[in-house]
Amino acid sequence: MSCYISSNNNRVFVALESDYGQAGGITGANRIPLVKLTARQVSEQTGRRDKTGSRTFAGLPNRIRRRTSFQLNTFMTQWTDQTMPPTHGPLFQAAMGASPVIFAGGTVAAVTGQTQIQFAAVHGLASGQAITSGGDIRFVTAIQDTTTVFINAAFTAEPVAGSTIGATATFRLATDLGSTTIYDYWDPSTVVQRILNGAAMDGMKVTVNGDFHEFEFSGPSQDLLDSASFVSGEAGMVTYPAAPSSAGFDYTIVPGHLGQVWMGAPESQFFTLTAAELTMTNNIAQRLQEFGSDFARCITAGERTVRLNFKIFEHDDAQTKGLYQAARQRSPIGVMLQLGEQPGQLFGAYMPAMVPEVPEFDDGETRLQWAFQNDRAQGTVDDELYIAFG
Repeated sequence: MSCYISSNNNRVFVALESDYGQAGGITGANRIPLVKLTARQVSEQTGRRDKTGSRTFAGLPNRIRRRTSFQLNTFMTQWTDQTMPPTHGPLFQAAMGASPVIFAGGTVAAVTGQTQIQFAAVHGLASGQAITSGGDIRFVTAIQDTTTVFINAAFTAEPVAGSTIGATATFRLATDLGSTTIYDYWDPSTVVQRILNGAAMDGMKVTVNGDFHEFEFSGPSQDLLDSASFVSGEAGMVTYPAAPSSAGFDYTIVPGHLGQVWMGAPESQFFTLTAAELTMTNNIAQRLQEFGSDFARCITAGERTVRLNFKIFEHDDAQTKGLYQAARQRSPIGVMLQLGEQPGQLFGAYMPAMVPEVPEFDDGETRLQWAFQNDRAQGTVDDELYIAFG
């Protein structure tokens, strides 16, 4: 018997659900690099109005509606098997809505004007999908024909004829959202294990320029199950599942200072960014107040908000002054964040039309910084944000 449980002896697996609240199956490939998982379940606060002849609280029934919420922090890690979505795929798919689209890669026939890429064969790409070359990830902004596309910004090293364009997995926005099952396992196996079923991604956050590249997901879930009180049939499971083998789990994580930032109209690379935080909120509501059910029956998403906060050093150049002018005129600009700089360790977030707010001047340090806060992305229909791994 262990005298205490080490918080380092923790493994988390995430799987998509085919039906809300029905646990998705997991294998070792569903494990993510966990930083922290917080889960909270509270009973709805209600009172008794019957007259007991005393000032003593007489208690409530055992079955009262409960609300469950969670927050999960995870590091970005290497995408090893590029024939299938990355390990973090279920989290991003549940947050964005649409199934990921895999691009297997291709061969360059020609590059024109730095942003026009002609492939040697039919590319099969769609607007918003990502491609990679070397240590860069870029997003397709327009399709000219079956072999030629335009990208949002030039590659650092321009590809030449015969160069290889790398594989990507792109996540798009959709009106309807799915849910996930989060499995929380501890050592030794005899201690209490937990499962969050019906976990919906109400909030997603990407932090730039930390110690390591980190993602945060939060939202409501249908229930919080545990191995100590599990009853057959909960979340569609007959028995409480044992933890899959983690053999071969890749512990490679990506340093937080590596990456690129492209902003403007047209987009230019900025080397003066000191911090950035991309957040998306789905404004999820649960069907929780209906008669005949202890738990939520489904989820529905409200208006989506995609916001970016960032700081840059002020610089006397055209592209920096262009940001200020765009903010004053409330003109949309393109913004792309690239995390990582090695193939297999690339993450991209692209907002084709973000409206910057007028920055605050931060003169608290030796060099003047501009702080852009609550800059909001906009679009037409489910096109204000694209996420990709490469």
